[in-house]
Amino acid sequence: MITLKVGDKAPDFKGKDQNNDVLDLKSFKGKKLVLFFYPEDDTPTCTIQACNLRDNHSLLKKEGFEVIGVSPNDSESHKKFEQKFDLPFTLLADPQHKIIDKYGVWGEKNLYGRKYMGLHRTTFLIDEKGIIQKIFLKPTNKKHAEQIVKFWKENI
Repeated sequence: MITLKVGDKAPDFKGKDQNNDVLDLKSFKGKKLVLFFYPEDDTPTCTIQACNLRDNHSLLKKEGFEVIGVSPNDSESHKKFEQKFDLPFTLLADPQHKIIDKYGVWGEKNLYGRKYMGLHRTTFLIDEKGIIQKIFLKPTNKKHAEQIVKFWKENI
C-alpha cells in the first residue's frame, strides 16, 4: 500500500502513453501535476472520473496543472479510451505495474466480501519542484477537478 506521504519527493517514472510516446516525470519539471491512478479504461467509475477531468480540463490548465492518468491497461486500450471519450490528457500504460508499484497504489481490495488484488484509485498532486502536496485516497469522481482546484487554492 501507499507509503508515500505529503512532502515526499514524487518517485520518478517512465512509461508509454496512448500514442506510444515515452514520457517521464522529468518531462513535467516546473509544472504542477495531477497524477491520477485508476483501475481500468472504459469502466463506469473510471469513465466518470476521466470525464470530470476532461470537462474541467480548461480550469485545470488555467490553474497551471498538467494531467496524467495511469492504469494497468496497455497503450492500445488507452488510445481507444481517449478517442471514445475525447480525453485531452496523457494516459500512461503500466501493465507491468512499474509506476503503480513505485506509488504504492496496488493492493488488496474487497468487493462484496470477495478479496482480490487491484489498483486503488488514488490521485497525487505534485508541485513544480516534484514534491507531493496532496494525496487523494478516495477521490470524489464526479467532482474531482473541483476537489483538486479547491485544495490547491486553500492550502498551497
